[in-house]
Amino acid sequence: MKENKKSKKGILICLLCLIIIIALLIGGGVYYYKDSLGPVSKSKTNDDMVFVVEKGMSSKAVLEKLHKEKLIKDKNTTYIYLRLNKVGSFKAGTYILNQGMSFKDIVETLEGGKVLDESQTIRFIPGKRLTTYAKQISEVYGYSEEEILNTWNDPEYLKELVEKYWFLTDEVLNDRLYYALEGYLCPDTYQFAKDASIKDITEKMLDLTGAHLNKFKSDIENSDFTIHQMLTMASIVELEGSNSDDRKGVAGVFYNRLEGGWSLGSDVTTYYGAKVEMSERDLWQWEIEQVNDYNTRPAAMAGKLPVGPICNPSVKSLEAAIEPENHDYYYFVADKNGKTYFNKTNAEHQATISKLKNEGLWYVYK
Repeated sequence: MKENKKSKKGILICLLCLIIIIALLIGGGVYYYKDSLGPVSKSKTNDDMVFVVEKGMSSKAVLEKLHKEKLIKDKNTTYIYLRLNKVGSFKAGTYILNQGMSFKDIVETLEGGKVLDESQTIRFIPGKRLTTYAKQISEVYGYSEEEILNTWNDPEYLKELVEKYWFLTDEVLNDRLYYALEGYLCPDTYQFAKDASIKDITEKMLDLTGAHLNKFKSDIENSDFTIHQMLTMASIVELEGSNSDDRKGVAGVFYNRLEGGWSLGSDVTTYYGAKVEMSERDLWQWEIEQVNDYNTRPAAMAGKLPVGPICNPSVKSLEAAIEPENHDYYYFVADKNGKTYFNKTNAEHQATISKLKNEGLWYVYK
């Protein structure tokens, strides 16, 4: 009798364990399903991407493309979602999507057919100069590059913008600047009206800059640096730290140099001062040594920032300039994998460079 009771008890325990395992599997499956339908990135600043649905593409083909472009996490669970919600084919067209969108948001965009056929799409890449942006606008709209750049340097128009945007100050009216709005036009993917004017395009880009800067308004107002100086720093960090995994650390190095009365010694400022693109050619020695308002190599620029930004920085570089890492380093170098090494002295810095070269980790510019 006792053995029979023990046997029944063992069976009940086994059943209970089986039920728990099944419940865990179901719960895990439900969790995975819901998670896989969420956004690929939880960042608040995801770059928009142009996504094209070709005519005749099946829903499976669209999912394949979404997965390839890293806009969804899982092809299988998203296909199940389509079947459960009875979603058919998507309307052919050009769309703007980003990694911060859930799969439901993406489906609503594609199913609703919110195409961009009635607008012009231009993607402005971070780290590029205003001259590059002017060329892009010219290619799409037909305005001459000279006309665009003249508008961006027009004193009367600039005064109007200073009145309209809190982050634009009289510092942009400095006639020593090559381009007054350099650093202020936020890089992103934009949709502009087909008949957009140069000013329409400019102000839409400034609106986005303002949206990003508004998050840091109190930090900017309480800083020892002006917003113009912070944008200048952000532009240097964008180019000097483009291969770095620690832009805030890089910004900290440059701020330390400023406060210590050092020259920033930044090659990217030297190229900008010489009006030469880094991909164009090497600089002549006289260009490296030339004293101007942008070149931070000469002793005359010790403890000074350039007169203005040298490119249009990304949001990450902007955040780094506003919220730099507090440390006591004066040198940095990034290896070919993006890992950044910080040093206090030039001797330590040179030793780090030698070590990276010996270990095959030295980044080679192409």
